[in-house]
Amino acid sequence: MSGGLDDLRDLYQDVILDHGRRPRHGKRPAAFDASAKGDNPMCGDRVEVFVRHAPDGRIAEAGFEARGCAISVASADLMAETVAGRRPEDARALFASFRELARTGACPACDPALADPLERLAPLAGVHEYPSRVKCATLPWHALIAALEGAKEASSE
Repeated sequence: MSGGLDDLRDLYQDVILDHGRRPRHGKRPAAFDASAKGDNPMCGDRVEVFVRHAPDGRIAEAGFEARGCAISVASADLMAETVAGRRPEDARALFASFRELARTGACPACDPALADPLERLAPLAGVHEYPSRVKCATLPWHALIAALEGAKEASSE
């Protein structure tokens, strides 16, 4: 019989594999206002993120096209899901918290207002145990930030 921690890891792995195999937002929106590409030459992950803004400046929709590992694709899919409806500055704050979560497995200094979206991203917290995979998880976010800033390409750094 497995313990609670093993059950949680299994659940998280299932979430990553599900979003990695069947991304819900893995498409180019019919109309978009900004896009940026991200490339991780160390592992071959490539992603292009597309953002459509609402009239009030919020992110109305995010989508992506990706070729990469399950972690990279799942991260892009969960990212697109969690940033929809948010202001660009909130998406930037969410990325900062997510990056801490991916690097360390925890985020004690995270803004409590981000608790719900971070909970949705929690399956990716396990990448902190594999430092080379942190870039896989954060690459789509770097592309999102680049798109929000009007850049066409993102660095995975």
